[in-house]
Amino acid sequence: MAKVSAGDIRNGITIEVNGKVCQVIDFMHVKPGKGAAFVRVKMKDIINGGVVETTFRPTETFEQAHIERKKMQYLYNDGEFYNYMDNETYEQIMISAEEAGESMKFVKENEEVTVSFYQGNAFAIEPPITVELVITESEPGVKGNTATGATKPAIVETGAQVMVPLFVDQGEKIKIDTRTGEYLSRAN
Repeated sequence: MAKVSAGDIRNGITIEVNGKVCQVIDFMHVKPGKGAAFVRVKMKDIINGGVVETTFRPTETFEQAHIERKKMQYLYNDGEFYNYMDNETYEQIMISAEEAGESMKFVKENEEVTVSFYQGNAFAIEPPITVELVITESEPGVKGNTATGATKPAIVETGAQVMVPLFVDQGEKIKIDTRTGEYLSRAN
């Protein structure tokens, strides 16, 4: 594995620190008037998602962690596990519903997602940035109620709830931003 010194740390780089795999979110080289220079680093533990701020001497070195990202097809959820297939090797993997977390709430079966691996173990799922889903449950819009920005709850075909404008009705296909869970527009 490649070594990285604290003086060479940049945003987005993934390193091993005290047995944890962390991605650098932000860093700053600090040169105080007195004393030695140091590097202030804000990093996210990629396995459990915790964010920590710490400082390092510029000469400290770390192992660079290699993260592999693969496009995989989401096959199905058996209640306990989400099942995915590698589109090239047709190899299938299972990720527990707990590990997948909220990332799968807008993903339909057979959609493509990006799965991140560290040392062969899957630890994160990135859904497509936007998805098109059909509204399965929603209150009908009241005619003449066109208040700007007014929304109502709607349930989409994956079972997730989304706030939609009053004019959008049950059975319509909508676009959703999976990062924020926000309604973007009607889909064609």
